Amino acid sequence: MAKTFSPVRPVSCSFVDSKSSLKSANIRINEVPTRLNILKQNPAATVPPLTDGVRVVTAAEYKLAAACLAEAFEQDDVARYFIDVPDREHWTEEEKWALHVEILEYVTYAHILKGLVTTVGDFEAVALWMPPGQNMDDYMTIFRSGMWRLNYRLSAEGKRRFFDEFLPLLHDTMHTTLGQQEYEAWYLVYLGTKPSGRGKGHARKLVEHVTRLADGEGRPCYLESSNACNPAIYRKFGFEERRTIHLQRGGRSVPLDIMVREPVAQEKNMNGA
Repeated sequence: MAKTFSPVRPVSCSFVDSKSSLKSANIRINEVPTRLNILKQNPAATVPPLTDGVRVVTAAEYKLAAACLAEAFEQDDVARYFIDVPDREHWTEEEKWALHVEILEYVTYAHILKGLVTTVGDFEAVALWMPPGQNMDDYMTIFRSGMWRLNYRLSAEGKRRFFDEFLPLLHDTMHTTLGQQEYEAWYLVYLGTKPSGRGKGHARKLVEHVTRLADGEGRPCYLESSNACNPAIYRKFGFEERRTIHLQRGGRSVPLDIMVREPVAQEKNMNGA
């Protein structure tokens, strides 16, 4: 589940009359810097090599990837938590479905911009990863992905649940769970398989595509599971439950299982352990 977005607030801008500023400036030639210092930025995360039919989703394909996730999470309690709200009781299921798809399109595109989106089996399964040290909280990503529209598309209660409860809870839980490893971990934000694609090993391929790289770099992997059946599946991939958190607005209690996979030493991988 995505956790890195903050509500978009208006930004005030001050415009300066460049001509008058230049006239009043006292510029001396011998004080003009002779070189520019480029600020060091964190390097982009390494993209794992493609194997087992896994490939990276392009920006032109984001709607196909989002459609897969929308179908996979159609009845998910967390996905519905922001849509099934008292102030949208008058909405039809068609309207709610359209918003459900829209949210996942924004999230998917944001991950294409700043994270890693992979698919297998002709969009039968899709994974959204956030690499170590990366996030989607900058204004450019929020603007380009369309996430800013949630301030207008979600109802008042939906916004309270998403921005005031959900995102802070996930942020604080990840920080508490991982501690100093928070910025070293690969974060599996979404993993979804269409009903027609289940039982084909797609989830394993999408998870192991990244965990192999994480093992080689000595990095943990982190996820939140919103389906009670999924922790047993993730345990097969090396994840372990650390805690359970709950969304609790509106008299509901929607659980999320927090799971972490510690890196496996390369020697063990070679021995099949």
